[in-house]
Amino acid sequence: MPANDHIRYEPDESAPWPLTINVAFQGAVLIVSNTVTFVVIFSAAFEDDGSYARWAMVGALIIAGLVTALHASRLGRVGPGHILLMGPGVPFLAACVLAVDAGGLELMSSLVIASSLIQFAVAAWLARLRRLITPVVSGVAFMMIALSAMPIAIERMNDVPAGLSDAAGPAVGVAALGFTALLMLRGVGLWSLWAMPIAIVAACLVAVPLGVYDGQPVLDAAWIDLPETDGWPGFASILDRDFWVLLLVFLVVSAVVAVRSSSEGAAIQQVSRRAPRSIDFRGVQRTLNVGGIAVLFSGLAGTPPTIAYLPSTISLFNFTGVASRRVGIVMGALLIVLALLPKAVAVLLTIPRPVSGALLMVVMGLLFVEGMRSVMREGLNRQRAFIVGISLAIAVGLQNQPGLLESVGGSWSGVLGNGVLVGVGAAVLLTIVMELTGSRRSRLETALDYSALPDLDAFLRGLGARMGWNEASIERLCAAGEETLSAMMQLREDHEADAPPRVMVNARPGSGVLELEFLALFSEENLEDRIAYISEQAEAPDVGDISFRLLRLYASAVRHRKYYGIDIVTVEVEGGG
Repeated sequence: MPANDHIRYEPDESAPWPLTINVAFQGAVLIVSNTVTFVVIFSAAFEDDGSYARWAMVGALIIAGLVTALHASRLGRVGPGHILLMGPGVPFLAACVLAVDAGGLELMSSLVIASSLIQFAVAAWLARLRRLITPVVSGVAFMMIALSAMPIAIERMNDVPAGLSDAAGPAVGVAALGFTALLMLRGVGLWSLWAMPIAIVAACLVAVPLGVYDGQPVLDAAWIDLPETDGWPGFASILDRDFWVLLLVFLVVSAVVAVRSSSEGAAIQQVSRRAPRSIDFRGVQRTLNVGGIAVLFSGLAGTPPTIAYLPSTISLFNFTGVASRRVGIVMGALLIVLALLPKAVAVLLTIPRPVSGALLMVVMGLLFVEGMRSVMREGLNRQRAFIVGISLAIAVGLQNQPGLLESVGGSWSGVLGNGVLVGVGAAVLLTIVMELTGSRRSRLETALDYSALPDLDAFLRGLGARMGWNEASIERLCAAGEETLSAMMQLREDHEADAPPRVMVNARPGSGVLELEFLALFSEENLEDRIAYISEQAEAPDVGDISFRLLRLYASAVRHRKYYGIDIVTVEVEGGG
């Protein structure tokens, strides 16, 4: 695996306190920038006297602080122990606007609470959904979320007070975009570390002479005060007809966010370490649980739902080289303190909307690239390329041609016109079709014990014969299966007093390849990491390493995924006729 040479402090390493506070402040600034952007965009979508915007800003910052600190902690199944910046985001934005238009902010709050249950469900069933929530599906979600937000970003760049020149808004937005691009592309040292905050300040200075910036609310605000609650929207009854009409929309959006969160939970493990390890999917499940808590808290507060900011997090790591989880906890505390300073909140609310639009364009551009990387993660064969291409084509086409959906009418027209929902829905449907029409699987269930070797050998020989493989390929297949079972035996926990655990072997024939999937429960060590470690050693192997070295020889690919309650080892063996 490629090394992240820029990482100076990994999650479990403690950075010096001055550096910790410095990096935490930078991360807090990034979260604040995104929070301001999305709260301002959302509150501008309906008539608001300013009370809701103030409440939403305070509530969003407090929730962002809590869940950012929670994600950096280690608390059972809700503490992954990695930095992951969190705050309001794009995926729920369209659905929330639709809910406010149908029944007000109260309806939106109730729907957000209901949709949070999907996050917890996906976390619990992640192992069962591994063939449905694929990198291709996640990649399509990332790209469509980015494409859907681009028009919003461009529209915000022309959102200025009445009476000003038509060129004022675009001038401020272009200035913000230009400063950000220049600092990210050419900035070094402090300039690159503070690219976005510096761009915000510079763009606000450009906005002052053009009349786009209004600083009077800052002067009127108090320095320290408790948040005002008059902007809290409350809840709508679940018996409301609009609740049930829009519930499916929110559940689908929440599922999309869960797909994205599963990818982010995996990615954050890779980018946080100097030498990336195999993904621990129990950490992915913990990330999903934190995401569910974030959406639930957002619904209770009546604010735009809080999600993870993976591109911003990766940028922070690239700029600072610090991934110590201590930074995440300090960052969360800083956000909560900031939310209790009315004058600071007023400063955030005065950032011109053209500046927010420009920053949204930058963030969405990075998100689109992450989608492309996700799609390419496991290679882009003919089937995956078709799924990506047709999903994006349908989603972009329907989103840009709303006239085609006029005959549908009602809320369903809004659902089908949402590119994110349609794109992900198409990708999931095509993935299901590919799974159902694939080669028929064979299954063997036996004990995770050496006594199971004869049954496994007979099972694999029968598979190889049915596929028409020659004797050499069948022998290689049997050897790979035997060494996989032997390796799992060395990694599993000692069960002296109990019967050995069960292992299920699923065999999936492909074109010249047989995929073996071993499902069992064993120790903390990752088999894939062990093989990678052995491949780097030149000295004579230990006796205990023989199975791992032989497995690397016989198998063309080995993947190990660890979940709560089950471990899955996937081995691919190439054959010949």
